Amino acid sequence: MSQNFRVLQEAADWFAVLHSGRVGEDERQAWQAWLAHPDHAHAWRKVERLSGQLQRLSSEPGGRAAAGVLRSRGGRRQALKTLGVLCGGGALAWLGGDRLTARGWFASQRSAVGEIRDLRLADGSQLWLNTDSAVDIAFDDAARTLSLYRGEILVDAPTERRPLLLRSAEGVLRSERGARFSLRQLDGETQLSLYAGDFLLRGAGQSAATLLSAGRQWRFSSAGSIASGPLERARQAWASGMLLADDMRLDAFLAELARYRHGYLGCDPRIAGLRVVGAFPLADTERVLDALAGTLPVRVQRRLPWWVSLEPA
Repeated sequence: MSQNFRVLQEAADWFAVLHSGRVGEDERQAWQAWLAHPDHAHAWRKVERLSGQLQRLSSEPGGRAAAGVLRSRGGRRQALKTLGVLCGGGALAWLGGDRLTARGWFASQRSAVGEIRDLRLADGSQLWLNTDSAVDIAFDDAARTLSLYRGEILVDAPTERRPLLLRSAEGVLRSERGARFSLRQLDGETQLSLYAGDFLLRGAGQSAATLLSAGRQWRFSSAGSIASGPLERARQAWASGMLLADDMRLDAFLAELARYRHGYLGCDPRIAGLRVVGAFPLADTERVLDALAGTLPVRVQRRLPWWVSLEPA
């Protein structure tokens, strides 16, 4: 077991003990001794930060019921339904998503954690928003512009007289004809999966444009680096509410699944290399975790309602 994973699990265990209401002085002293190590203190702050976000939600008007349900064992599914409504209406995006950028707060279209939306645009394009996403849609006589601030979109755009412009933190993409693509904002990078059509990429601060063609997956940064890889066509399945895995590593699978739920979802390094195959419903991540435990030599460890990990069975 890696040091970081072990320490995070210990921090979650201590948090559960200290908030159980049955803590003796010996336990408090043992916790203080454990906390004295810098790595332990760092892990403790992470657990406290997630807990604090839950408490802030409970103080929001209309958020108390959802937070109370989430704290109770077995109430998570109902809580997530409630939270989806709250976050879709502009409440805090918490426990598992990046903080909204200032522009993302005011984006014309947003989705909550765990929510997948589809829209028909004025030019006939079909657009899907993945979980925890924010995009501005601006059409005028000169161009059709989509500005992605957070998350991921899938777009099926027809050919039109106006060019299609895609904006992200790392650059601008331009297409003069129809295209089908997904655009995902990563940490310091943008990922373009191009199923049909082509785009000219002009990275942030770059003067020359690069042609990106269909049938490949591209990543680019504001520093001008561009990487290309095989297109993963199965990744489009999220627009239909499914996560497809074809011999995917368990740690990579859980990293994707974590985007659709609140809280911490960890993977013990000892089982990270197990392979996952199948089609899994994104609307019920608890069901997915139970399915993994039923087919792989793993168990689901729920230290707190919002702190879950998969460990060796």
